[in-house]
Amino acid sequence: MERSGGTGLAVRRSRHNVVSSAAGPGHGSRREDNGGNDRKSRSRSLVFGAGVPAVLLLYVLGMRALVHLSLRQLVTPGTRSPGFNASSARIYLEHIAAIDSRTVGSPANEILTVNYLLDRINEIEKKSSKAHKITVDIQRPTGTFSIDFLGGFTSYYDNITNIAVKLEPTRGAQHAVLANCHFDSVANTPGASDDAVSCAVMLEILSSLSSASVPLKHAIIFLFNGAEENILQGSHGFITQHHWAKLVRAFINLEAAGVGGKELVFQTGPENPWLVQAYSAAAIHPFASVVAQEVFQSGIIPSDTDFRIYRDFGNIPGIDLAFIENGYIYHTKYDTADRIHTDSIQRAGDNILGVLRYLATSPLLADSSEFRHGNLIFFDVCGVFVASYPARIGTIINYVIAVVTLFYLSKKTIKYRRGGVNYARDLMIGLFITVTSWISALVTVLILAVLVSLTGNALSWYTHFYVAVSLYGAAALAKLILMHTMAKTFYFANTSRQYLGDLFFDVSLLSWGIPMMLLTQKGLCSAYFFAMWVIFPLVTKVIAEQESVHQASSYRYIAVYLLGLFYPYLHTTYHVWAVFEMFTPIFGRSGTEIPPDVVMASFLVICTIVLMTCFVNFIYLVKSTRTIMVVLAVVSAVTFILVCFGVFFPYSASMDSPKPKRIFLQHTTRLYHNLNGDVIKRDSGIWVNGFDYNGITHLTPHVPELNDTTRAQCDVGPFCGFPWYFPVHQLLRKNWYIPASPPPVKKDMDFKLESKEEMPWGNIRLNFEVKGPSHITVYIHPHETCVLSSWSLGDGTPVSGSGGDYFIYYSHGLHAPAWKFWIEVKGSDGHLDGIVTVAAASHYFFGENRHSPELDSLLQRFPTWSFPSGWVSSYKQYVY
Repeated sequence: MERSGGTGLAVRRSRHNVVSSAAGPGHGSRREDNGGNDRKSRSRSLVFGAGVPAVLLLYVLGMRALVHLSLRQLVTPGTRSPGFNASSARIYLEHIAAIDSRTVGSPANEILTVNYLLDRINEIEKKSSKAHKITVDIQRPTGTFSIDFLGGFTSYYDNITNIAVKLEPTRGAQHAVLANCHFDSVANTPGASDDAVSCAVMLEILSSLSSASVPLKHAIIFLFNGAEENILQGSHGFITQHHWAKLVRAFINLEAAGVGGKELVFQTGPENPWLVQAYSAAAIHPFASVVAQEVFQSGIIPSDTDFRIYRDFGNIPGIDLAFIENGYIYHTKYDTADRIHTDSIQRAGDNILGVLRYLATSPLLADSSEFRHGNLIFFDVCGVFVASYPARIGTIINYVIAVVTLFYLSKKTIKYRRGGVNYARDLMIGLFITVTSWISALVTVLILAVLVSLTGNALSWYTHFYVAVSLYGAAALAKLILMHTMAKTFYFANTSRQYLGDLFFDVSLLSWGIPMMLLTQKGLCSAYFFAMWVIFPLVTKVIAEQESVHQASSYRYIAVYLLGLFYPYLHTTYHVWAVFEMFTPIFGRSGTEIPPDVVMASFLVICTIVLMTCFVNFIYLVKSTRTIMVVLAVVSAVTFILVCFGVFFPYSASMDSPKPKRIFLQHTTRLYHNLNGDVIKRDSGIWVNGFDYNGITHLTPHVPELNDTTRAQCDVGPFCGFPWYFPVHQLLRKNWYIPASPPPVKKDMDFKLESKEEMPWGNIRLNFEVKGPSHITVYIHPHETCVLSSWSLGDGTPVSGSGGDYFIYYSHGLHAPAWKFWIEVKGSDGHLDGIVTVAAASHYFFGENRHSPELDSLLQRFPTWSFPSGWVSSYKQYVY
């Protein structure tokens, strides 16, 4: 007898065990042994009974429970840093969050918050040891830059506020590490997690480090950034203009995409692997993933952080951390201090304090350019430690794994060929069946998702996540099992189950190995994820085979097999949780154009395939899969019916765990001017934007006024003639307009053309002056045959958005002079008039102009499960 490298199939050379050359109809068969040989073979058989699906289900649920416990255990007992006091940080947090919505330019942001931070910093300075000195600088920068975020736009800021604090040894320091938080918040929100808690953590870290008797080797600059929510203006003002910026050699950016929980390292570099190694060495409760980094940097998540500014404009390497739990209430009125657990503050403080102290005493900081040598593969192991190694080593490992796998498959192919079996052909057929099952499952689930969307019940799982699992996950799993069961029943009808189990185990190796090599070829560090799913099962398979042959116990085989898959399965489940933890809340603010059920269904199919691949071989080893398929089909069908009948409402007003519907309302007045400056159109109303796919569907029964709305039509002019605050018009194409009387704005924006001149090189230069509130957006649309060639903004080269129009975002602090800028337009037909349309919108986020009777009355009528955010604006359009 000679053993194969598979699931324990014994390939006999005798004529009594016929192993023919191919599987399936017309190709002979690999039949079960007959008579005495059959009884002898059956004693070593690995044909499993009905209890195996239950065992696998318990295994999956056990993994989910372990991940849940790991994520709930924010701070491991006995590992807290003695230098960080979360109770003190919480006091700072509560005071900052208690200040009204801290919008740039408002007294709440520019006076109250600034004064509170300065008072606390002054108290800390008085208690600091003689080993350190603290220097405080209030910066109020003015600047401009362009960025391709959200399709591309240009920013201009004037007199915004940053508070920079430098902690250094008394003798001074030539190098520094930067810690960045922002104290401003989105309009109409308290911003406790985004980002008051980070500023509170930084205050407590400053207090801890400054009181230490042992001096640091390098300086630490704590930047309390006052204008991040204005699309990263504060960080740009510091890194491009502050005289301390030239000292910075590395940075840590503290952000939030959720409220509390664990803070995830989701960006590092560029390159500079020593930063990840510093985090690995110093973070007490690590939570990091190179997979998250590559997903975020791919642009799938429509968001960006100050990390980008420091990287692109300062050419400085850094680490980006963010709270990711409970993104449902991120940027809403529910983002309050009481929702952030003290343990969450403690773990963030422990980690950041440790990393900052490590960097400020590291010799690597002085000349980090010497250690800039490629990327690093990194991931935490259940929050205990961070595993990291250079990407080039990972590439070598992946190639070695590929070679070992090919050797294993080649050896097995040769063995089966000696017995008359064309194993390579069967392997390709098995791979084809597997890929077909994936496509079939995806198509089936997408059909369900489209039907759900057409019935008007999208996002039924937004509050009840396991509805999506029952609807789409169960359907995907049922279809995968069905396809393989059909292959076993019809194509491989007379084939040994052990042979099929062996074959489809090897198919799973190919299923993981092919993407491993594709990602490796593209230089992506995430290839390590697939490498784990090749090497761990392969080693486990060999061990499990030995155990099963010697012990003749199918359940012992399962135990060894599942034990060997413990870490890759746990690691995968960990990442699957992170995917849904981050992405599910995003569907509540992903716009009206992307069907969330289609995306969620696709995610669930992918995750089901990932978690199912290592178990596909069991489908061919069990006696019957009928029961499990029927149960899964019934679960999916019943859930589908309940969803279509509207049983599961998408949103929740629960104060313990609110999941509100987001909706923005602007009470606006619009004026359209012709080429002569005459007003040719005037209207006013409340412009309504629902931030998810359901639009205003669920709101109309609660807010009768919305029944009077009309779908807003795209008017002539840039960005369809509406006062967009961010350039998200491509995501929010469905919006509504309620006619209303003009809002009572006492002093509106003054937008005027100061001069128009023909330049020596043939372009037309238009010089503008703008006076108005702290937030103004300008939109530019060159007419046909005309080109916007240059302007006084950014680096001088105009950056257009995704629709071809130009978006300029302007903000200022408490006091700022009139904003002046110019644009140059090049016309191809020599005309000087009618070459460009320019529009401007003012946004009143605070003060007496923020309210109007009609808007306030409408806001009060919204149901408790919604988060309506409203303000007054104006829109003026001109043709030049």
